[in-house]
Amino acid sequence: MYVHIYKPSKNAMQSAPCASDIWVLEPTTTSGKKPDEKTGWTSSENTLSQIDMQFPSKEAAIAFAEEKGWKYTVAKERKARVKPRNYGDNFRYIPAEETVKN
Repeated sequence: MYVHIYKPSKNAMQSAPCASDIWVLEPTTTSGKKPDEKTGWTSSENTLSQIDMQFPSKEAAIAFAEEKGWKYTVAKERKARVKPRNYGDNFRYIPAEETVKN
């Protein structure tokens, strides 16, 4: 079985930087999803697509995958880049560039 290990991004509803140190292990599925004929809900033949496991560190997730004998890929952790700015910069006047007439 193949699994993917990654650190999830912060929720769009969070304004503060995410201080979460959770790593997620998800199995990768090869079977496609299709709508159910009776309800219209999305269904799949493989129930592993419904599973994701959370670990406190990347090393713990890797150790679990190796213990089970699973092949895994690890995504690089992305850090958010925050540009420092002042409230006053919202109201600063920036003159337009002069246009050159030919």
